[in-house]
Amino acid sequence: MTNSLAILDFGSQYAQLIARRVREVQVYCELFPWDAPQGKIMSIHPKGFILSGGPRSVYEEGAPFIQNFILESGLPILGICYGMQALTHALGGQVDASAQREYGPAEIEPLLSTPLLSALSRVWMSHGDRITKMPEGFVALAKSGHSPFAAMGDFQRNYFGVQFHPEVHHTPNGIELFRHFATDICHIQPDWTPASIIEEAVTRIRTQVGGERVLAAVSGGVDSSVAAALVHKAIGDQLVCVFVDTGLLRKNEGEQVASAFRQHLHSELIAVDAADEFLSALQGVTEPEQKRRIVGEKFIRIFEEQAKAVGQPKFLVQGTIYPDVVESSAPDRSKAQKIKSHHNVGGLPEDMEFELVEPLRYLFKDEVRAVGEALGLPESLVWRQPFPGPGLTVRCLGEVTRERVGRLRAADAILIEELSRAGFLGKGADTSQAFVVLLPVRSVGVMGDQRTYQEAAAIRAVTTEDFMTADWARLPHDLLAKVANRIVNEVDGINRVVYDITSKPPATIEWE
Repeated sequence: MTNSLAILDFGSQYAQLIARRVREVQVYCELFPWDAPQGKIMSIHPKGFILSGGPRSVYEEGAPFIQNFILESGLPILGICYGMQALTHALGGQVDASAQREYGPAEIEPLLSTPLLSALSRVWMSHGDRITKMPEGFVALAKSGHSPFAAMGDFQRNYFGVQFHPEVHHTPNGIELFRHFATDICHIQPDWTPASIIEEAVTRIRTQVGGERVLAAVSGGVDSSVAAALVHKAIGDQLVCVFVDTGLLRKNEGEQVASAFRQHLHSELIAVDAADEFLSALQGVTEPEQKRRIVGEKFIRIFEEQAKAVGQPKFLVQGTIYPDVVESSAPDRSKAQKIKSHHNVGGLPEDMEFELVEPLRYLFKDEVRAVGEALGLPESLVWRQPFPGPGLTVRCLGEVTRERVGRLRAADAILIEELSRAGFLGKGADTSQAFVVLLPVRSVGVMGDQRTYQEAAAIRAVTTEDFMTADWARLPHDLLAKVANRIVNEVDGINRVVYDITSKPPATIEWE
């Protein structure tokens, strides 16, 4: 890469959003731990650095710091929140605890006219420390009610810092700060497009697998479909797609997936009916992480069996995307807090016999969809509702049985049918994902003058751009009432429906 930025992660919950905003201005970037080796960081030949926020105080013992080679590189630097404070600390300025912490929306007042801040006024703050003395060579660019130096810059060295978070949606036009820093200060040509992503991925795949045969784990979801399409574009008939019917799929999903892949991807497809195996392995299990590990290992064992039947390929394609990596605290994000094990990241068995091919590992969902469209995949695949690899097992809270999964599947189909019919799902719709969760909770009801004591179902519908953060969808009450009425009347065993109005964070999108 010759047009790239290196983002150094100091532990911020928003670090991955910085990468996403930079990608949105069509600039390639990679996210590295703050203490990653120089060779690894510089391997992408960055034209500048962005320093993320973080939870620590720079004056604490053992706090993360800026490595010397960053400052010695002579390249532009943009520090965000902790990154700004770390830059100040490293260059001889002063950072102290603030008497008045700033969390939430704030107004900044420009002190010096600069294109870096020209589009900004209302910003999002999240800090307890503040800069009390700027390093030599810096000038104040903006202030806020509690930060005398809400933004600062050294125009000679092209070092800049902002105390707020331009990467979050709560800072309107924050993306323009990244655009200016990347293109005008770092002089990067914005060439990170779906076409360039495909070109780079194809080259990387060919280099990795050579002339070997490759298995692709496909589920019909956008991630596995685009991953398989990319690999097929790279190596053609070397690819064999394997679709496993776990018995944990949505209504009619097996038939739809097989048909779509054979018609549009034109690759070899092996369909495996393993419903009995998965349901037997999950019998009596209620702990969410254990469920994920069981599903992850069962997937791999089945692929190993299929590999033997097609000549023992050494490579396995998976549709891992960046939110999977972040939430699972994968090895390359080892400093991140583990939220849950994704079956294709944290749930893989250690003695797995495959080398993984993950062409989407550092792409966000919207980037994956853009790549899918550029590859010519049909809208039915590209805009298919996201679906977790472990399937309905993570939406069937409590014990996973054939009866309970069937109940959940029927309720979920009603929700999707009604939301789609009303225009709340699909390309261009505001609702990004919607599904039903079956709860291991029974409540008293009355049907036909008879007392019932049945399970409750929860509807989850969210709006999001990146699946790293999400808000609950404000669906019309009449639509929710219609869905709830149909579920209670048409699905045996459910007598109560509730609506989840929790954002992410603090919740995750899935319940398990």
